[in-house]
Amino acid sequence: MRTILHSDANSFYASCEIARRPEIKNKPVSVGGSEEMRHGIILASNTEAKSYGVKTAMPLWQARKLCPNLTILPPDFKHYISVSRKLREMYDGLSPVVENFGLDECWIDLSSRDTTLKTGKEAALYLRERAKKELGITLSVGVSYNKVFAKLASDYKKPDATTLISEDNYKSIVWPLPASYMIFIGNKTRQKLNKYGIRTIGDVAKTPPECLKNWFGKLGYMHHANANGLDRSPVMKTGHEADVKSIGNSTTTPRDMRDLEDVRCVFTILAQSVSTRVREAYLKGKCVSISVRDTNLNISGAQKTLPRYTALCRDIIDSAMELFISKGFEKHLPLRSIGVKISSLVPYDAPEQLSMFSPVDTKIEALESAVFNIRKRYGIHAVQLGNILLKDDFLSINPKEEHTVHTLPFFNG
Repeated sequence: MRTILHSDANSFYASCEIARRPEIKNKPVSVGGSEEMRHGIILASNTEAKSYGVKTAMPLWQARKLCPNLTILPPDFKHYISVSRKLREMYDGLSPVVENFGLDECWIDLSSRDTTLKTGKEAALYLRERAKKELGITLSVGVSYNKVFAKLASDYKKPDATTLISEDNYKSIVWPLPASYMIFIGNKTRQKLNKYGIRTIGDVAKTPPECLKNWFGKLGYMHHANANGLDRSPVMKTGHEADVKSIGNSTTTPRDMRDLEDVRCVFTILAQSVSTRVREAYLKGKCVSISVRDTNLNISGAQKTLPRYTALCRDIIDSAMELFISKGFEKHLPLRSIGVKISSLVPYDAPEQLSMFSPVDTKIEALESAVFNIRKRYGIHAVQLGNILLKDDFLSINPKEEHTVHTLPFFNG
């Protein structure tokens, strides 16, 4: 039978910091971004900090107001990656079929002729004890017969717990929970479900699938199947990565972007990183998307399909600015952060039918290829476009060092 574990390292960043600083154990601790670089929000907190109402994404000043004795530490991502790799070694020791879900979460497939959910529960206890003994952190592990319920089980009880959801008990455990507890049901989906009087996972399960399909498209069928315990998506094997769906960068700027020149400068910085990373992956794309966030933290976005596939920085910049202006995003100025990504990716040498009305500019292609090679050797800042140099307060932005790769969702597996 299928026996799947979902392991979630509790308050991962904060736990990693406490493990190497015994003197702050049992005290309220958070990891927070740089206030100087305007990333001054809470990234993770331990249970003691959460008891004061400190939450992820909360501004640091607000967290300190709620908890005056809060210890806030800067993030050390190299250390977190190192701990994550050690966790992965533990998981790989149990099964060759492991799928990462961020630095702190993993699915582990123990399925075989001989395994049962009981042996899965024993494996969960083994992992929890090893993590405490060897790494000084705690895990919450969900055990179930599919991925969706395994993840929900790991969230069900925290910290340092094992929860088993089976075909016999899922209706009593899962169905009373709010619909938003189920993976892939975000805030907008929750609001739409609530509009129709659907508030729990059980309500989703009992709603006719055709109704959900009418409201959410094909995703409606998926929500219905997941709520009824019918998920059959596989755990991705070690070494088998999901296809890259899009490549993008976003940044919160050191100061607000006040006008179009500021916006174009930051889009240029982001596009340089995106273009470089697309080329490194030997890809090109056809759909450019942007997102903007104003000083009230309201988010807007837009996308457009290009006439041909591209990896050119110039194409990404021009498309981003065209979207920004055509969608009237100037009304949102000043802006706190913006992002750009390219999707509909294909291999760089994939054949395509070109149009006589949108010819390839071979000079620009040769120029950007040369710039790419220079940056590959000397770093992203080795060559800069002139409009960036005119905005010295944005020169510190280096989005390539904190990039995001968006992969295909696991339910497509």
